[in-house]
Amino acid sequence: MLDIKFIRENPDVVKNACAVKGFDDPTDAILALDARVRELKTITQNMTAEKNRITREIPAAADKAPLIARSKEIGAEIAADMAELAQKSDELNDLMHRVPQIPDANAPLGRDDADNIEVCRVGTPREFDFAPRAQWDLLDMNNWWAPEKIAKLCGTRTYALMGEAAELQLAIETYVIQKLIQKGFTLVECPALTKPETIFNAGHFIGADMSVMNDDVFMLTGTDRCLAGTSEIVMNSLHTGEILNEKDLPIKYAGFSPCFRKEAGAAGRDTRGLVRVHQFNKVEQYVFCTPEQSDEMHEHLLSNLCEIMQDLELPYRVIANCTGDMGFNKVKMNDVEAWVPSENTYKELGSCSSIGTFQARRTNTRYRANDGTLQFCATLNNTGIAVPRALVPVLENHQNADGSVNIPKKLQPLMGGRTKIGGAHK
Repeated sequence: MLDIKFIRENPDVVKNACAVKGFDDPTDAILALDARVRELKTITQNMTAEKNRITREIPAAADKAPLIARSKEIGAEIAADMAELAQKSDELNDLMHRVPQIPDANAPLGRDDADNIEVCRVGTPREFDFAPRAQWDLLDMNNWWAPEKIAKLCGTRTYALMGEAAELQLAIETYVIQKLIQKGFTLVECPALTKPETIFNAGHFIGADMSVMNDDVFMLTGTDRCLAGTSEIVMNSLHTGEILNEKDLPIKYAGFSPCFRKEAGAAGRDTRGLVRVHQFNKVEQYVFCTPEQSDEMHEHLLSNLCEIMQDLELPYRVIANCTGDMGFNKVKMNDVEAWVPSENTYKELGSCSSIGTFQARRTNTRYRANDGTLQFCATLNNTGIAVPRALVPVLENHQNADGSVNIPKKLQPLMGGRTKIGGAHK
């Protein structure tokens, strides 16, 4: 969320952010409520002071009745004003949680993903001398999954990898984790089980009513828990209420966890195969830093994912997401998309996001600057790798005519030295 002082002093900036991101504009209502809340606070403070003065005068007064009557009258007025103050404060709190983060001045303007801008392409899509198979065909012919059986057991949008495909997925996860550790990230094996307020504090949902999350988040009925859609959720709250030291920043975490998403808003999209499933594993990069370090950290996280694409020997491109596609809590965002031969297009494998102090204000995560002042941390996140989604371009780009799949060189040591899996070599 934003600082109310910033909103008071920069209403036009906030209005513009709402407009370019495509959200309703609560700025005027916030300013009106803020003024009334501050007025009520002053009124109740003054009236409480008067009531206390009268209370002190009552013991020495010759005629106590008028003072007692006035004290009761003031008490009733204070109670009414306090009730209004509580109501207005709740309304203000809800609207404050409806203000989107201010986008970076250099972010492309646009309404949706059609207005995103391609920054660069790396690698050339492979020209096959045979008709390349789609992910599900490769999985079928190599007995690497059993979708109908798993759907009967576990429901739709679930999967179970088997044999060499499961080994390959584990190798990808392990490789990325080891790479990030070598780059100074601290590995955090995060629980997927968390509390709704932890998800709320990550700032992905609008308003103060946490029931808005029910369409996207698996709530565990009868408990105070739910299932997180990314380890970002837990890592964002790791330092809730703490005061860090500037000399210790940036703090870089590599979170690994199973992730759970209802995907309620994605009906009809990528329902076949491994792209859009209810449960998956993800390695997530997450950083706490000073606002001044944020741009450097954004490039660091982005370059890490680009290196991983190259290590997996995948053609990819980097996208600058426009204001209407970057989401509620982001300052700027870059998608990294890998080439998927069966669809003849690039598909998103990760999103690098700068959040500014938006999340840290919700968790009250601050640092003591070198000049002694307390400041809110900036936070950033980017995918390290998400599987089985990333397995799709790996299988399709590295397939052979007989249905076998070449293993990228960087992964071969984690696959027992094998250079290919599946197909006729079995």
